[in-house]
Amino acid sequence: MKDRRLSLVEHLEELRRRLVVCLASVFLFSLASYFYAGKILSLLIKPVGKLVFIKPQEAFLSYLKIALFSGIFLSLPVIFYQIWKFVFVGLLPKEKKYIFTYGPISFFLFLVGAGFSYQVVLPLSLKFLVDRFSSNTLESMLSISNYISFVGTFLLAFGVVFELPLIVLFLTKIGLVSPQTLRRKRREVIVGIFILAALMTPPDAFTQFLLAIPLLFLYEVSLWTAVLVHKKKKESFTS
Repeated sequence: MKDRRLSLVEHLEELRRRLVVCLASVFLFSLASYFYAGKILSLLIKPVGKLVFIKPQEAFLSYLKIALFSGIFLSLPVIFYQIWKFVFVGLLPKEKKYIFTYGPISFFLFLVGAGFSYQVVLPLSLKFLVDRFSSNTLESMLSISNYISFVGTFLLAFGVVFELPLIVLFLTKIGLVSPQTLRRKRREVIVGIFILAALMTPPDAFTQFLLAIPLLFLYEVSLWTAVLVHKKKKESFTS
């Protein structure tokens, strides 16, 4: 039986159904995570040691924020599965085989990006932003709400940007991107990377720079990956 192309309405319905599944997963995992928010917080505050709350409701709302971020992270296998299944529907039969490899790899790369952020980038950022400007007349008092937002945004941002090589590889495999296009658009991409870094990080130049540098490196990795894939495709056509 041949695969049938879905209409626009059917694609939108498919998208809605998968979004509902993702949101339901985030809600359920967030609900479960709330009961462990205190233990999660103890892990998150290791780089700074201690936090404060300056509003009566801030600690409670911060626990909800921790639960939400945890729900998102725990739902990642479900979210990635739904994303790739949605993409799967629109692919040609010969292209669908890529999904079974790229799906698990995408989850792994997200974890690598989040881990790199937590272990390397986050301590550097905090050392510069907090320790660098602390003095006898200027004391750091990090509020729990701002800190959780800062860390959660950092982890999610780095997890997402580490997907770049895989996305470019996939688009090259299915013929939507070529190495020539990536080279020709390098300047625009560099500008876009710094804009993206500004949007995905807290509003300070140092953290934007810390995200932009790995993004630039990952773009170059993506470019050379595309070159290798493109060369391999040409060899397979000529043989």
